[in-house]
Amino acid sequence: MEEETSKLPLPDDFLDFLQTNGIDPLIYTAIESTPRYIRLKPGSEAYLEEIEAEIKCRLQKVNWLPGFYSLPPHMQIANSKPYKEGKIYGIDAASGAAVMALDISVGDHVLDLCCAPGAKLCMISDLLGDSGSVTGVDVARHRLAACRTMLQKYVLGDACRLFVADGTTFSLMPVRDHLDSISCEFALEEKKDTFREWTSRRPWKERKRAARARENAASRLVSETDHPELIFYGKASGVVGLSKDELYQTVSSSEVSSSGYDKVLVDAECTHDGSIRHIQKFEHWGWETLNGRVLNAERSDNLTALQLKLLINGFRLLRVGGSLVYSTCSLTVSQNENVVEWFLKENSSAALQEIDAAKDWPCKSGRIPKTLRFDPVTSKTSGLFVAKFTKLAV
Repeated sequence: MEEETSKLPLPDDFLDFLQTNGIDPLIYTAIESTPRYIRLKPGSEAYLEEIEAEIKCRLQKVNWLPGFYSLPPHMQIANSKPYKEGKIYGIDAASGAAVMALDISVGDHVLDLCCAPGAKLCMISDLLGDSGSVTGVDVARHRLAACRTMLQKYVLGDACRLFVADGTTFSLMPVRDHLDSISCEFALEEKKDTFREWTSRRPWKERKRAARARENAASRLVSETDHPELIFYGKASGVVGLSKDELYQTVSSSEVSSSGYDKVLVDAECTHDGSIRHIQKFEHWGWETLNGRVLNAERSDNLTALQLKLLINGFRLLRVGGSLVYSTCSLTVSQNENVVEWFLKENSSAALQEIDAAKDWPCKSGRIPKTLRFDPVTSKTSGLFVAKFTKLAV
């Protein structure tokens, strides 16, 4: 073991970090054997042979994850015709499993609380089809704008709305009563200052007003009374026809029990140590930068606090009987099992749920029963921790 470990191009500080957290360093040798993964946009299966011919590669079906295919590790798809045409998108199979763990049903209203860069958001929209809604939230506007671009590229944004907001304080409920197209047109005639159908070609005055608002927000601390910035909404998202007061109305805790989200995904910010491709980037960035981004104890403590706050708020927005999936691409206990334990200790209405689909998944059990761990050696995927909760009536 020591002989093999010594051959890894990893600095001693990182090897100490792995040992402290009980992570096998050998997972970082699996980059040559860990496939890349894509998901076919529903309806593109009929073009499978054509897609294979265009990317000059045979796609291997992932039997345990519907719609997913694997590619050789060094295969690039960004310049391929199927990718540019929106027939395929890149998403690791472990990330796909986190979405599948939600067990999305027809008509569900889903919250993706840390939605950038957008692949999981697209998959959620895929699974919902023409029903329900998805709300995407991210604190970084430029990353959320990339999500908007993805939704438009893959024509998946009809029932989606995107908010630039802090996921630890976001508090908007889904719009459960949608207006049909006829009543919506009538409502727009009757009401002023309502949201009309979204378009990227907004009037100059409106663009100027939005830019000024962003500048003002950037020049001061954002207060808790500031509304999240809505940067995209589809025509079936429930936003069209609403006034700003209606969109941003708050609800009581008792109302959340029945009107909250059916499913919530909290794929929290983390140290990314479970992603071997991310760690490999430090060879180019410089291993010295690893200390600040991964190994720094203060950063790790801050991340753990953030992860717990995201989990607490995501669960607050969940209706009774709904399901929340918490995931990170870290393999450390502090960012995973410890966060789960702290959360369960402080929330009597929370209970861990068995992930039914996982019986066929190539993963290990986490250190807490009903939690799961993916890693490059066991799963042939990127590293990922997954825990699923349900909200009980108390």
